[in-house]
Amino acid sequence: MIEAVGLTKRYGDKTAVYNLSFQVRPGAVTGFLGPNGSGKSTTMRMILGLDNPTSGSVTIGGYPYRKLPNAPRQVGALLDAKAVHGGRAARNHLLSLAQLSGIPARRVDEVLGVVGLQDVARKRSKGFSLGMGQRLGIAAALLGDPQVLLFDEPVNGLDPEGILWVRNLMKALAAEGRTVFVSSHLMSEMALTADHLIVIGRGQLLADMSIKDFISANSADFARVRTPDTEPQLREKLSSALTEAGGHVLPEQDGALRITGLALPRISDLAHEAGVRLWELSPHQASLEEAYMRMTQGAVDYRSTVDQRAGLQQPLPPGVQPPVPVPGQGQPGWYAPPPPQQGGQPFAMPAPAAGPYGAAPAGGHAAPAPGTANPYAHPGAPAQPAAQPHPGAPAQPAAPAPQAQQPAQAPAAGQAPQDQPPALVKTAPAAPAAPATAPAAPAAPAPAAPAAPAPAAAPAARPAQQQAPAAAPPAPAEPAPASAASSPASDDPTQPEDAR
Repeated sequence: MIEAVGLTKRYGDKTAVYNLSFQVRPGAVTGFLGPNGSGKSTTMRMILGLDNPTSGSVTIGGYPYRKLPNAPRQVGALLDAKAVHGGRAARNHLLSLAQLSGIPARRVDEVLGVVGLQDVARKRSKGFSLGMGQRLGIAAALLGDPQVLLFDEPVNGLDPEGILWVRNLMKALAAEGRTVFVSSHLMSEMALTADHLIVIGRGQLLADMSIKDFISANSADFARVRTPDTEPQLREKLSSALTEAGGHVLPEQDGALRITGLALPRISDLAHEAGVRLWELSPHQASLEEAYMRMTQGAVDYRSTVDQRAGLQQPLPPGVQPPVPVPGQGQPGWYAPPPPQQGGQPFAMPAPAAGPYGAAPAGGHAAPAPGTANPYAHPGAPAQPAAQPHPGAPAQPAAPAPQAQQPAQAPAAGQAPQDQPPALVKTAPAAPAAPATAPAAPAAPAPAAPAAPAPAAAPAARPAQQQAPAAAPPAPAEPAPASAASSPASDDPTQPEDAR
């Protein structure tokens, strides 16, 4: 058990702790709460003999810490998780503490497993994260298997799994009959972990009671009652009946009634006697955070102010109204509204941007409209107008046909088709045009053209067309690419044959 009697500590003209008396009993988790600068850390340092009190005394099991025989085997503490030599490995740090206290080396591996650091036991602690440092500090506190444990912000930097682990660890240690003294600023976590509370403010004791008594003493429990919204006269009738019975009735924004001074069974009986039908009758109790804030609101030394942003805000342009504050913003339970929906669909994808040929149709690419500039043409090539087909020239199926074309003339059997201009000349703007002797892609019959007069001759012409590249010898010094690049009309498949 830890017992402090008239504990006082002064640093010059600053009084950190004044006449503080309390007891921390075994078998329970005792929470130590207070605002920043209230003297919590100073009190813990005096318990461990790190600071000498100006007056008063504090003992552990009836002895000051410095007079305890083999104190590390009886008291374990975590005050500063960074109090570790960064160049030492985690195991070596714990091993040095164990050797100083006469603790066997096998205990080091045990506590490393308890805190989950067995996989990084050989790594230097300077590379540990904040949560890993907290785990190493807890391992040092558990090293001697002590009966008294002190923790200052043990969940600082831990992830949710680590916070849950610490909570269960504290409860398990207290269930074994140990004395557990925990300081924390997380009210929600303390409400789930602690059984008893010691609250100080500006170095003085404010409360020493159980959590349930603390919340009841520093908050007002109330009952919430709701009547049918379609019958407002029932709400007025119930309010009058409750007020006559000695209750205090306050209307809420959503139409419900907040009632204090009457128990729930009494409220139910009064509503039944008045013939009022109830939609809701529920008890409500304040949280530990609300009770703590109400008690310590006059003992806070460091208060924040509103950021005025003097000299940093840009003046609004003429005619621009300042932004209207969002109703409820900054209040508990308020969340930012979702982003504006697109087209009424919350997960609709943005419409694709129009390409060079306009908006692309669903499931394919749009064909270029007549008169649209070719985006893949050579930078220096002039735009070519749409040419009319020559009466005697064969039709080109690759070009768009906005109007009817002349029937394609199939080549005679055994006669190789005329060399066509290369189809890929326009698709490589950075490369020179292909030689004129390059093989042409086999032309498919036009969709609107009638059937060829000699269907049996087409298969014979195709092998001759495929053998054309082998028959033409390569010409290394042929200036055809330069002339093709300089004369756009010579390789344009839309020009008549006599122009090419």
